[in-house]
Amino acid sequence: MSKLLDKLKTDILVADGAMGTLLYADGLESCHDYYNISHPERISAIHKAYIDAGADIIQTNTYGAKRHRLKSFGHDNDVKLINQKAVEIARQAAGESVFVLGTIGASRGLRQCDLSLADIVEETVEQAQALLETGQLDGLLLETYYDREELEAVVKAIRPLTDLPLITNMALHEAGITEDGRPLVEALSHLVMLGADIVGLNCHLGPYHMIQSFKQVPLFAQSYLSAYPNASLLSFASDNEKGQYRFSQNADYFEYCARLFVEEGVRLIGGCCGTTPDHIRAIKRGIKNLKPVERKTITPLITEEELIDEISKKETLADKAKKEVTIIAEIDPPKTLAIEKFIEGIKALDKKNIAAITLADNSLAKTRICNLSLASLLKNEVTTPFLLHVACRDHNMIGLQSRLLGMDVLGFNQLLAITGDPTKIGDFPGATSVYDATSFKLLSLIKQLNHGKGYSGASLKRTTHFTTAAAFNPNVHHLEKSSRLIERKIKAGADYFITQPIFSEEIIHQLGHLTEAYDQPFFIGIMPITSYNNAVFLHNEVPGIHLPEVFLEKLETVKDDKKACQAIALAESKKLIDCALEYFNGIYLITPFLRYDLTLDLIDYIQKKKTLMSPK
Repeated sequence: MSKLLDKLKTDILVADGAMGTLLYADGLESCHDYYNISHPERISAIHKAYIDAGADIIQTNTYGAKRHRLKSFGHDNDVKLINQKAVEIARQAAGESVFVLGTIGASRGLRQCDLSLADIVEETVEQAQALLETGQLDGLLLETYYDREELEAVVKAIRPLTDLPLITNMALHEAGITEDGRPLVEALSHLVMLGADIVGLNCHLGPYHMIQSFKQVPLFAQSYLSAYPNASLLSFASDNEKGQYRFSQNADYFEYCARLFVEEGVRLIGGCCGTTPDHIRAIKRGIKNLKPVERKTITPLITEEELIDEISKKETLADKAKKEVTIIAEIDPPKTLAIEKFIEGIKALDKKNIAAITLADNSLAKTRICNLSLASLLKNEVTTPFLLHVACRDHNMIGLQSRLLGMDVLGFNQLLAITGDPTKIGDFPGATSVYDATSFKLLSLIKQLNHGKGYSGASLKRTTHFTTAAAFNPNVHHLEKSSRLIERKIKAGADYFITQPIFSEEIIHQLGHLTEAYDQPFFIGIMPITSYNNAVFLHNEVPGIHLPEVFLEKLETVKDDKKACQAIALAESKKLIDCALEYFNGIYLITPFLRYDLTLDLIDYIQKKKTLMSPK
């Protein structure tokens, strides 16, 4: 047995990440395989960066070093030279302590390839022979194969050429399903029978959907599993003249995901497009002290409908708000069973292509229809994800964990963790406020569930997948002293923050400066005023809310003219939105009294501004 396979018997190994990502970041404008000849020092530096980050395995810079790919750059007569130089560079960087794989990329893929299958196999064999002739490899890596026919034909042709380990990584468009609609487990099983020593996935999918794909894959007796996920899904950034597609800067997320890969039986974990040495460093931290699993539970292939739910719950608002203007809108569940206007409002918001619709949990301690029940009722009628508030006030620890597990089972994985207003201010002032937990403890509990452990420490048999917001009230004296509160909530597990409604530009300015030091996004609460009386009530009777005197005076002058009053109120909300967008990407629109028409107006205003803005 090879040293590589022998090592994988007992250990989880970390591979390197993307080569092209780092080369393009340096301004690469030509064939990156030819960099083995023209810029060997740059390739060597990238190898060393991954090794320094903890990679046990690196791969040669030869993904596109086949004849037909090189021909478009005028280097088709340099196939052997480019491939063998790549091996030389990688081996010198690796020394004897790090394994080196010769990389061969697919020909068929997202772009059309006009070569026949026979020609593809011929070119692949030519490249494999060039790599193998060096005698300095520890294995061959066949990666980013969407087409099963191509990969199986290539394995059949290469397997007789060498006894070195053969790693075959497929790429998927959808979790768990190959390009030709077959279950992933079927494709990988066939590759094992053809002689692949390590089978797995790379590219296109990020960690989450790749982990979901592995849930249907068993532990093979003859082969090990590998995973090289992309950093994330691509997003478009236009902070320069041309604009470009980028991956999320989510290296720390890979530490968490590495443990989930190990739970699914993966023994070789690296990175593909968008990953950097920081991602590999995070994977190394994630697998520290872990050993390969010997048994796993297989989860059957999920249906397309279930897959849509899985995708939506991992489109985290925190990541989205880090790169672009992101709108969430709240509409209160009704107090009565007359829910027609509420549903009408939900469907109207759903048409606006916002990031989430939030449903409060008996806010101000006033009894309303259960937000989880309403979300469950409507989940198949709207496409916008729901963000559910969870208040500690109404649940003891048993009820809190039960409610959270139920939300995960139902596919609602975006939450706002709040302590909850005391019952004495609500419509049942004699009711008991439970408060087994505060928002801090609730955040910590959710974080623990995401690691597969319940409050008692017992295993849940799998992890939950919550992304959790924390509430923040900036309407306080000495806002500048709030850093400690923010940091405590971040430490407890807050992924991002949602503020109480703000009615002062000065508070937004202060909050903008206060939050510069934090990576967690803030969604600024904006609530349109419905009337002069509404404004007077908020200003005088709701703790912590003070409206500008100038604004109140303007409303008072037209208090008997509903249209004029509404126009002034909306103009004020838009001024606050303009101010907020100077500092923040997240806007949290709070719908008053089911007046969703006001929220729709503000959504339109923000979306028009968004088209004129570059992402922060």
